[in-house]
Amino acid sequence: MTAGDRGVILFKMDYPIEQTAELIKLAIAEDIGDGDITSMALVPADARIDARIVAKENGILCGGPAVEQVYSIIAGGVVVEPLVVDGTPIGRGDEVIRVSGPARAVLAGERTAMNLLCHLAGIATMASRFVREIEGTGCRILDTRKTMPGMRAVEKYAVEIGGGTNHRMGLWDMILVKENHIAAAGGFRRAMERLFATDPPSVPVEVEVRNRDELAIAMDYPVDRIMLDNFTVDGVKDALRLRAKRRIDIPFEASGGITLENCRRYAETGIEFISSGALTHSVEALDFTMVAEEPR
Repeated sequence: MTAGDRGVILFKMDYPIEQTAELIKLAIAEDIGDGDITSMALVPADARIDARIVAKENGILCGGPAVEQVYSIIAGGVVVEPLVVDGTPIGRGDEVIRVSGPARAVLAGERTAMNLLCHLAGIATMASRFVREIEGTGCRILDTRKTMPGMRAVEKYAVEIGGGTNHRMGLWDMILVKENHIAAAGGFRRAMERLFATDPPSVPVEVEVRNRDELAIAMDYPVDRIMLDNFTVDGVKDALRLRAKRRIDIPFEASGGITLENCRRYAETGIEFISSGALTHSVEALDFTMVAEEPR
């Protein structure tokens, strides 16, 4: 195992249909409530429509399977035809999905389907921008747990579609020792001694360090990755020099304050990973529109 692979959670996710089913059901129920009273008032029960989903800006498509899932849950005989697959670069004006079927069912699912599509495509587009920004450095972009409640699996799917790499999924699949764990354990050294008092854990272990002293202690233990929390670029360079001096191959991750504007400077230090909550917590939706023909 190379230093670049140690402790990496690589899901290589397909669209997480099982994990999103209840979320989508709740979203549909939230929107429809007792019924789409506008459609019932205006649209004949037997009317059918054809609709096109069109991109209004450039980006990376993500969320086609979510649109299909929305209409499969609504049922009613709606047919969803993806024209391009998730991960495809798209431009303004590109038609990406066709939706056809009973008009009332198409309209009932429109908002939920479009909300998911716009949100997931926004995440994939942001991830792709980070990946392009650090291209050629050998560094990998990681997501975080800063996701919307209930949407972690599908948001991490979108990060991967955009070319990013998934960090841990939750508190159960990787040990990540952070500053509050350290405080609760009675200090950094005590936390590390407690963690490795017996056999090493059976899951990957990452330790967050806030300064050079904690880094020096962390490197005394068989951890899988060390997170340099809120280190400056010069601080990362110093940490890498210390690692080289100690002849240790533990991969490092820079985290805290990493943005699209500064990620290249961090990546060029030679660090293996960069994680950024900006991939998910503050991403802008990619804009799409659904354009329907007159009912027939």
